Amino acid sequence: MDQPPRVLIYGPPKMGKTTLASEFPAPVFLQTEQGESGGLELDSFGHLQTYAEVDEALISLFNETHAFATLVVDSLSELEKLIIAEACKRNGWKNIEQPGYGKGYVAADAIWQEFLTAINMLRSQRGMAVVLIAHASIERFDDPQTQSYSRYDIDLHKNVRALMQREVDAILLVKQDVSLLKEKTSFGGERAIGTGAARWIYCEGSPAYTAGNRYNMPDKLLFQPGKGFAALAPYFPQPAAGETAPAKKEEAA
Repeated sequence: MDQPPRVLIYGPPKMGKTTLASEFPAPVFLQTEQGESGGLELDSFGHLQTYAEVDEALISLFNETHAFATLVVDSLSELEKLIIAEACKRNGWKNIEQPGYGKGYVAADAIWQEFLTAINMLRSQRGMAVVLIAHASIERFDDPQTQSYSRYDIDLHKNVRALMQREVDAILLVKQDVSLLKEKTSFGGERAIGTGAARWIYCEGSPAYTAGNRYNMPDKLLFQPGKGFAALAPYFPQPAAGETAPAKKEEAA
């Protein structure tokens, strides 16, 4: 059977990223930031404020008997700060730039690899799906074949962004469709007004944003809170039913 999906969901604020993640089967949240849950009741380890706390939660999920079927990390953007702090702590640096020549980020990348190893063990040995939530940023893209333009991208350091793009099975952008209407101004000119209310899950990339998947999804799916996972589920491998047995502690070390 195919393994459960590893999905990265990103987008602008208040688009329902956490709501969508909460619809996945039996989720447990690793919350690295304190945000509004929108009235959602979430199973979580509380607000994790150091990388050591994140690591401890991952080891607990690997070793202990539980019925959780999905790991949700909310958010990668805040986890990045914890990993940078951990790299500085391990090396005795005041900040990530101290060693110079990008060496600090190389050390942080090694910790990211530790994190990915842990979540992949939960996936392969505990049968858990993985949902990673991130913020969106608007980046300038210099295309050698045309003029530069702006696009939505994942709000992470470029090294980490590339790592996640290689690792996960789907990168999904959640945002509203926007249409531009032109109206006359009092001085005889025109101005553009953005309109639109429907939220969409963008599954395939375009020049305007990063997205993509290994599941032959359509370009986009309508996102209705409460029905978001139902729209995605037909494209995912079916999760294993029931509780998995606890792994041996020495395997998680």
